[in-house]
Amino acid sequence: MAENRASVYAEGGPCWVDAQLPDVDAGKRFYGELFGWGFEEAYGSSVWARLEGAPVAALAHKTDGRMPTVWTVYFATPDAQKTARRIQHAGGQVIMAPLPVGAAGTAVLAADPEGAVFGLWQPDGHPGFGVRHRPGAFAWAQLYARDTEAANTFYGHLFHEALFGPGAEPDFGRAPVGDVFPEVMPPHFLVHFGVRDCEAALGAVSRLGGRVQAGPFTASYGIVAVVTDNQGASFALLQR
Repeated sequence: MAENRASVYAEGGPCWVDAQLPDVDAGKRFYGELFGWGFEEAYGSSVWARLEGAPVAALAHKTDGRMPTVWTVYFATPDAQKTARRIQHAGGQVIMAPLPVGAAGTAVLAADPEGAVFGLWQPDGHPGFGVRHRPGAFAWAQLYARDTEAANTFYGHLFHEALFGPGAEPDFGRAPVGDVFPEVMPPHFLVHFGVRDCEAALGAVSRLGGRVQAGPFTASYGIVAVVTDNQGASFALLQR
């Protein structure tokens, strides 16, 4: 699949991801080796990951040890305040109100009615991914939900054109939790990164101190394996 520049991101498209980690330096070593990322200082305690110079993700230090070690996907919005209100009116929850991130843009953290956490990004100086849909970059976001019809209703209300409009290519799927995980697993988003060879990437994950949670298995969008990094953050490898 061809590379896509961040300028094409419309409302409701996944446009950025970040990981909240106890040890950012350890994260740089893990993901730098796994995906070939380079890093530069960004805002606060976070760093930007770059793939051949293009921004692909951020790694941030957890400010509270009670916070989960997790990857979060951010959906583009032209108006973070307005979209946050729509989330609340649709039965979701705003976890972090719109927060300016320097001159980069405005971030929101929210949860859908089942509790799956996601972000919103209103861009300013930083529009989002510099590259995606290639090995080492963002490839897909999968929501594992209890009720996929309810999820379609909620996200369709928020981002109808991105998900269901003419020519929509949302990079965002919905599936029942039990398709891959134990039924007791809470609903959640799983960020997928592209790889050329899923089996080879799984070997690298294990060598670097991560572990395999599920797969590889064949999904409608490619060959997928669910893994955790060496600090416990879950993500997926996607071979198209």
